[in-house]
Amino acid sequence: MTEERQTAQLKTGGDQGYLRIATEEAFATEEQVAAYLRMIRDGEADKGMVSLWGFYAQSPSPRATQIMERLLDLGERRIADMDVHGIDKAILALTSPGVQPLTDLDEAKGIATRANDQLAAACAKYPDRYIGMGTVAPQDPEWSAREIHRGAKELGFKGIQINSHTQGHYLDEPQFDPIFRALAEVDQPLYIHPSTSPDAMIGPMLDAGLDGAIFGFGVETGMHLLRLITIGIFDRYPTLQIMVGHMGEALPYWLYRLDYMHQAGVRSQRYERMKPLNKTIAGYLQSNVLVTNSGVAWEPAIKFCQEVMGEDRVMYAMDYPYQVEAREVHAMDAMTMSPETKKKFFQTNAERWFKL
Repeated sequence: MTEERQTAQLKTGGDQGYLRIATEEAFATEEQVAAYLRMIRDGEADKGMVSLWGFYAQSPSPRATQIMERLLDLGERRIADMDVHGIDKAILALTSPGVQPLTDLDEAKGIATRANDQLAAACAKYPDRYIGMGTVAPQDPEWSAREIHRGAKELGFKGIQINSHTQGHYLDEPQFDPIFRALAEVDQPLYIHPSTSPDAMIGPMLDAGLDGAIFGFGVETGMHLLRLITIGIFDRYPTLQIMVGHMGEALPYWLYRLDYMHQAGVRSQRYERMKPLNKTIAGYLQSNVLVTNSGVAWEPAIKFCQEVMGEDRVMYAMDYPYQVEAREVHAMDAMTMSPETKKKFFQTNAERWFKL
């Protein structure tokens, strides 16, 4: 890409022939962050939270302070950042790990409820710029199901985001079925966003500084999606759509081996939970999984994912405010791709799957 192209002004309004809809953009609330800091201070936080939020919420470094300022703003600063980077619409969700680490159920549900109300108010104030995905407290699956219905029917939300595991528990466990039932009833997608790995998994990554977005997030979240696929979640809920970011948390690139070894495992009857499914893992990625390129502004990866999953299943995201780079928007605009496919990537796939 030429230097002139990299520094040219980015514009909203479809100047390139498409709107840019960013599909994995985060916000935070003051009480959410205060709860994290209390847990760290009181020794209640797991190692991942200490590593992640001990940095972002307390470090005086320019990266941490700028991210915190942007996370907490749902007003003019965020809109100005969107304008500068050419982002027409942002699909917003409460930043990871949401309320999922909180052990006090009333506190968790209260923070989630108020965060959803705050997001709904921001979407109402900026209806042409913001779209909401609700948050829930999977610690209480039945309450979460009711909050999914409230988000869809009263708050105007277009899906929900869950930040991977909840205190070491994964959504393939039977107690979480009310969440999937509610999603099927309102016909909305689930976005599984990364969280730091539970203590049982994080050790070797934390020791090496690989526990966060550099590696650990993808490993843990990709495993979560794979657990759901192999337990048969899409056989139970055939219309369910699950979204993941960061180019599918590596699963599209391992797909050949995943399918081969999964089928070998089913035939061998080695694992009690590994039963025959209606489709291959590849089949589910092509019918029930959606991927965003959050944090991966890399043309070869995007094209590969489009090839193996279908160009209707890959969407644009910036990953604001954790990765905000104008040069990455320019790089995506400059991809060698048909105008029709590029419009799907930036705009119409998001409009289709979020029912905008």
